[in-house]
Amino acid sequence: MQFDIEVGARVRRVVVTRVGDGFAVDVDGRHREVDAVRVDAKTLSLIVDRAWHYDTVMVPGPVGAGLVVHVGTVPVSVTLNGRRRHLAGHEVAAGTGSVRIVTPMAGKVVTVRVALGDVVTAGQAVAVVEAMKMENDIRANRDGVVAEIHARQGMSVDAGALLVVIR
Repeated sequence: MQFDIEVGARVRRVVVTRVGDGFAVDVDGRHREVDAVRVDAKTLSLIVDRAWHYDTVMVPGPVGAGLVVHVGTVPVSVTLNGRRRHLAGHEVAAGTGSVRIVTPMAGKVVTVRVALGDVVTAGQAVAVVEAMKMENDIRANRDGVVAEIHARQGMSVDAGALLVVIR
C-alpha cells in the first residue's frame, strides 16, 4: 500500500509491503525493515531494522486534525491524506470490495447517521462517537452503499470496533 502522510508541514511518501512476518517500509525512498506487534487497540510495538525498538500509541488529534502518534515519549501530529494505492500504482476502484469503518477511539456511540442500503459519499459522517466528552464524526473514506451496521445508539465501543461496512 502507498500513503502520503503529512507530518508537520512536510508530506512524506510511505510505501508498506508485507514481507514474511514483517513489513518493508519505504519513507521517501529510504528503506526500513519493520516488525510490528499490536499490544492493544491503540499501541504497536515496533522493531525497526532489527536494532531500534519503539512503542507507538496512536490517538485521535483535535477534530479533523488526524492522529497524534506517540513514538516513545515524543508526540507527532500525523495526517493521512486519504490517497491509498496498490503498490502497482493503480487507484483502488470506487465501488469495489468492502470497506470496514471502525472507530479510532474508545467511547460511546451517540448516533448512527446511516441506514442499511443508504448511498454514502467519501467524507460523509456515518456515525458519531463521544470520547473524552468530545463528539467525533466517523466518516466514510469512499463512496458506496451501506451493507452492514454494527453500531447502535448508546453502545460502548473499544478503539478499532467495527461500526459500518460499505460496499
